[in-house]
Amino acid sequence: MAAQVISGTEVARAIENDLRQQVSELRSKSPHFQPRLAIVQVGGREDSNVYIRMKLKAAENIGIVAEHIRLPRDCTQTELLTKLTYLNESPQVHGIIVQMPLDSEHQIDSHLITDAVFSHKDVDGLNTENEGRVSIGDFSGFVPCTPAGCVELIKRTGVTIAGKNAVVLGRSRIVGTPVAELLKWENATVTVCHSKTKNLSEITKTADILVVAIGRAEMVRGSWIKPGAIVIDCGINPIPDLTKKSKQRLVGDVAYEEAAKVASYITPVPGGVGPLTVAMLMRNTVLAARRQLERQLRPTWGLQTLRLAPLTPPLSDIVIARSQKPKHIAKLAEEIGLYPNEVSQYGTTKAKISLSVLDRLSAQRGGKYIVVAGITPTPLGEGKSTTLLGLVQALCAHRGRNAFACMRQPSQGPTFGVKGGAAGGGYSQVIPMEDFNLHLTGDIHAVTAANNLLAAQMDARIFHELTQKDGPLYDRLVPKIKGVRKFSPIQLRRLKKLGINKTDPDSLTDEERTKFARLNIDTNKIMWNRVVDLNDRYLRKVTIGQSPTEKGFTRETAFDISVASEIMAILALGKNVEDIKERLANMVVALDKSGNPVTADDLGVTGALMVLLRDALEPTLMQTLEGTPVLVHTGPFANIAHGCSSILADKIAMKLAREDGYVATEAGFGSDIGMEKFFDIKCRASGDVPHCAVIVSTVRALKMHGGGPAVSAGQPLHDVYVQEDLELLGKGLCNLGKHISNGRKFGVPVVVAVNRHGNDTEAELNLVKQYAEQNGAFKAVICNHWAKGGAGALDLADAVIEACDTKSVFDYLYPLNLSIQEKILLIAREMYGAGQVEYTDEVLEKIKTFTEKGYDKLPICMAKTSNSLTGDPTVKGAPTGFTLRINDIFVSVGAGFVVPMCGEISKMPGLPTRPAIYDIDLNTETMEIDGLF
Repeated sequence: MAAQVISGTEVARAIENDLRQQVSELRSKSPHFQPRLAIVQVGGREDSNVYIRMKLKAAENIGIVAEHIRLPRDCTQTELLTKLTYLNESPQVHGIIVQMPLDSEHQIDSHLITDAVFSHKDVDGLNTENEGRVSIGDFSGFVPCTPAGCVELIKRTGVTIAGKNAVVLGRSRIVGTPVAELLKWENATVTVCHSKTKNLSEITKTADILVVAIGRAEMVRGSWIKPGAIVIDCGINPIPDLTKKSKQRLVGDVAYEEAAKVASYITPVPGGVGPLTVAMLMRNTVLAARRQLERQLRPTWGLQTLRLAPLTPPLSDIVIARSQKPKHIAKLAEEIGLYPNEVSQYGTTKAKISLSVLDRLSAQRGGKYIVVAGITPTPLGEGKSTTLLGLVQALCAHRGRNAFACMRQPSQGPTFGVKGGAAGGGYSQVIPMEDFNLHLTGDIHAVTAANNLLAAQMDARIFHELTQKDGPLYDRLVPKIKGVRKFSPIQLRRLKKLGINKTDPDSLTDEERTKFARLNIDTNKIMWNRVVDLNDRYLRKVTIGQSPTEKGFTRETAFDISVASEIMAILALGKNVEDIKERLANMVVALDKSGNPVTADDLGVTGALMVLLRDALEPTLMQTLEGTPVLVHTGPFANIAHGCSSILADKIAMKLAREDGYVATEAGFGSDIGMEKFFDIKCRASGDVPHCAVIVSTVRALKMHGGGPAVSAGQPLHDVYVQEDLELLGKGLCNLGKHISNGRKFGVPVVVAVNRHGNDTEAELNLVKQYAEQNGAFKAVICNHWAKGGAGALDLADAVIEACDTKSVFDYLYPLNLSIQEKILLIAREMYGAGQVEYTDEVLEKIKTFTEKGYDKLPICMAKTSNSLTGDPTVKGAPTGFTLRINDIFVSVGAGFVVPMCGEISKMPGLPTRPAIYDIDLNTETMEIDGLF
């Protein structure tokens, strides 16, 4: 009886039909998702081209996007590895194969190349890791395609493999060895033969299953085969055949005509193993894509948290921080769903995250959005950042929810001044806290450089206009370069703004040249200061231009602290790179002598600013003490600007946290400043809707609002703050009540976190909790996260989860179409409790000018003391009916808000008599920082 032919073509067709259905199911889960295969070919061998065309056709039939990447024959090993690295790191590519043999003029280690493909993308199954898994019976990776096809063909016969004698002729790492391993794990008794095997034909006669992959045309004769055996022929060899047009035909390693008379089943050549190899490649590609999609869609990250071992009493913040060894940042990034090409590592504990994540996850619904603010604080702070981190540790490490903390980067001003850093405290910190509180990834320095470049360009332009006539000035602005004179793109934008519709520099009239070349900046109406990221009181007023080279053109100016720069606010409020660029271009730095605004774009500096800020556009990934993720980005001054971390960081976090996750972000100071600006400025700019507000309160601060003596940094606390005093505490609860009321006015549930300090009594804590719940809080909970980490904030986490599940009706405090004065009055009355607002004549004149220029449609960013609900830092509690005085007003056009100044708000803090500088040192033996906190 003749052997039955095992048609690889038919089996492959059935597999492809099944895979097509699988791809359809994947796309039903995520409409924008599509499996992608990269086929890398070096050189252009025609036999390789034939195989690649087969793979491309199969991929198209199934619904896989297959890209044929052709590299030239002079491609080097390094160039090939570089290409593979790119494909490995791309989240858009699910499977990678390198077509063998490599047709290169240079020597390339093929084994090195196959191992260079990431094991989870190695759909050929040739990476040593995948081969090793197969050898021990672990099929969680990818099985090599041809061996997998061989086993599939055997199974299609219906013959049971278990218990059979199998002989594999050939021991190559691509076919022979792995097919032997697969048959072994199917419970066959396997013998592997090779070129050195003696009595080869006698051994093959014992085989119930014979797999031949020896690479010699028709080597195995019919007499070598046991009657009734299954014969799988993996060979494909050209032999002469004058009857064919090509003068040759393809045969296998088995003499087919002879074997077919002896065997029970046999594979033809071609049409046998070959189509199954392609089908198995497609199956592996779909499997790789499925695994990635499942990882992307799974409800929780599967985060490996870090265990805490809290001591009582807790040690100093820096000792606690150093007691925990952080996870490698690449591990954390992988856990939360990031891909290598989206992560730029800065050492092992921090990394920049690419904004491309937002494109990749554009269809992903975001998580719940939580803002953490506080009551009116003491100068010591009430633990807002600590509470933020404790909450996220509780949500993520203890409740198993995807949860991010999004924080501002602290300025070095307070770090070396009085306040100290902002990494949290106790067992609720960002680590490494030294990195977090110092240079981090250099974003503030980038803002400093960009801000000062703009200042330098402005002063240089003023100088050149004062010292040059119209003709030479124009010629220097538009010089001939290699005989060609043309406008740069930013100069063309200025021409368009001026209404000059010309592109040839030589075609402008004299009047148009003068109009283009002269900005005519009024040096008495310059609004742009230089910045430095330090507290330096002597820079509050300086005179510049005193060198003889400046020819007497001096002017008075000032330095601000870097985080007060409008550039920092723009980084925080930009929704994407183009939005940030447009905002930078629109920054008004001065008025000209006709009263018209002069912008950064007029000075030609927008592109240069973007270059300096390129890396600062991306948020920085760090972790808490319990190994949960933190995104750190931007640090706008909370008095002058809106005091919140970036929109981009929040958006990335919400995408990565997924629909059932949580993103908690901080707002500077109390609800009257930070939270109001978060809602009315940041949420308005981002379009994101918050689900819950957390108000952090302390017994200490409430006692101060009840009439307790002043609290000063660096000074011992008065006895009333370390002893139980329910009466004093009760008098100050009104401040908490006002902040709860403020949050509720935006239509979101307010959870009060009572941050426990060591001297607080249970009676005091419970009094605060009871008052909060009786005065509008959704819930109030007592927290001990400083001493216990996330375990000390479990009740807070549960309250936040419950609050986020309730239906909220979020709305802004005011519509933008109100006048500037109407918006200011609404904020003053509703957020501060003021009765009326008073303006100086100069402020009223500026408001008139802003209104004429259309700035009245911008939101309001109140610059007010954080130490009181009023404009007077000495007034505590929750007064009502007072008059709020506006003594100055300016506009940040690029950032997109109007800034009324209530009282004296310095944009350049000064160092105190005894700053933290005295305690900070570098241990020259260990190179560790001492005394940071």
